[in-house]
Amino acid sequence: MTSVSVGRPADRAAGRDEGRAGPSFAARAGMRLWRLFTSVNFAVVQIVAVAILATFGMTIRQLPGFAFRSAGDYATEMGKLRSIYEPALGVPAVDLMERLQLFHVFTSVPFSLGLFVLAVSILICTLDRTPRLWQQSAFIRVIQPDSYFDPRLPDRVSIAPGGLAPATVADALRRRRFTVRQEVSADGATYIYGDRNRWTKMATLISHLGLILFLLAGLVTARFGDEQGLVVAEGDTLTVQPIGTPGLLLVQNLDFEAPGLETGQASDFTTDLAVYQDGKLLARKVIRVNDPLTAGGYTFHQNGFGPAPDIELRAKDGSILWTGPVPMTDTAGGLPLGALPVPGREFGLQLLLDRTPDGVGTLIALPYVIHGTNADGTADVRYGTPVATIKGEQVDMGGLDMTLTLKGFSDYTLLIAKRDPGAPIVWLAFAALLLGLAITFYLPRRRVWARLRPDGRLDLVGRADRQVDFDREFGGLVDVLVAARSTGPGEPRGTAPPAGATGTA
Repeated sequence: MTSVSVGRPADRAAGRDEGRAGPSFAARAGMRLWRLFTSVNFAVVQIVAVAILATFGMTIRQLPGFAFRSAGDYATEMGKLRSIYEPALGVPAVDLMERLQLFHVFTSVPFSLGLFVLAVSILICTLDRTPRLWQQSAFIRVIQPDSYFDPRLPDRVSIAPGGLAPATVADALRRRRFTVRQEVSADGATYIYGDRNRWTKMATLISHLGLILFLLAGLVTARFGDEQGLVVAEGDTLTVQPIGTPGLLLVQNLDFEAPGLETGQASDFTTDLAVYQDGKLLARKVIRVNDPLTAGGYTFHQNGFGPAPDIELRAKDGSILWTGPVPMTDTAGGLPLGALPVPGREFGLQLLLDRTPDGVGTLIALPYVIHGTNADGTADVRYGTPVATIKGEQVDMGGLDMTLTLKGFSDYTLLIAKRDPGAPIVWLAFAALLLGLAITFYLPRRRVWARLRPDGRLDLVGRADRQVDFDREFGGLVDVLVAARSTGPGEPRGTAPPAGATGTA
């Protein structure tokens, strides 16, 4: 006796037949994830999220790049931002904004993650569309059913018999730069297919590549780029990266010129800038606004300038505590202001540049010392007695056991040192996007199916992408074919219907 086991219909419908396993958990999870990344709604959510973060980044004042060099730099710059936002928003709100990385949005983890996920989403959507685009371009059906040529449908024309040959139709298409295929059906009809710009739809992949590269460039720049503001007094040098960085770059302000500054308004300003790497001269150039110097992976832009009085501080025993220019990067009451921590001492000097009633440049030095932190978190600063000096004069700093000499007046240059590793990717993205759009809009696909029946009647169908005026082109093709057909005895020469019309010629 033979035993036969039959599965229940419900089991078969659920894929639970004996010996047949359903999709694994990993397969089901992968399909759900694939559907999520190809969802338009999910793409909209991603774009909105990135846009919101970008809006915060453009609205809220951001920390400068050098703030992340050290804990001290971060605390100093964050203190400046707190002084701006805490009076209006309160300490808890600013603390929350700091934890959410809203003061450095474009280098934050959420923004970088958003760009990455959006790039992955576009990539998956592109991969999902590629098989369909390929099938639409690669697989051509020359012979179409009778219903396809129904003259009642749009963009159909039927030309009465008149001696047209397949070669005549094919030649008319080739003169219009169509690629022609020809097949003969079992009933003796000749089908002629013309295709122009067959692979145009594949250009969508190039445009998508451009979008992915744009996002990748933003991600690379945000995570690996660097932008520093460098204040370099005339004759001074300054490191670009933190000390200890391999291939450390230094910049030197060899000379600064600002013609017309003595009259109150400079007509131009330039810096003779030298860049050194590991002690060797890498590049040198006189830079100005919109004419930067590129060296060592950085681009150095001329951004501004200001005064830098050249001073000398000496201890009473004659030893030099400081000598050189001091950039005055702040203002107080409209006058240039700077600060100098005195090397080897527990105090510093605030320096204010002014003029006497006679127009003589005067430097006012105000000693200060930090005694700790106030209850509100601000520094407890105590000031000493100010002194004033003019060029070439030495003054005693009172009970500070040192003297101050104003040796002269100099200038500093403000440079923006920018390293943008994503810039080459941006150019590739720009080229890919332009190329994809140019192909899509300037080389639209056009297709024509022609059926030449055994009795000589010619049926035509025209198809084209939406961004092309194909009615005019299709009408011109019909005119040529109507004019080329032979006229039978007593039969008037036919004329094609107007462009875009449907009917018989």
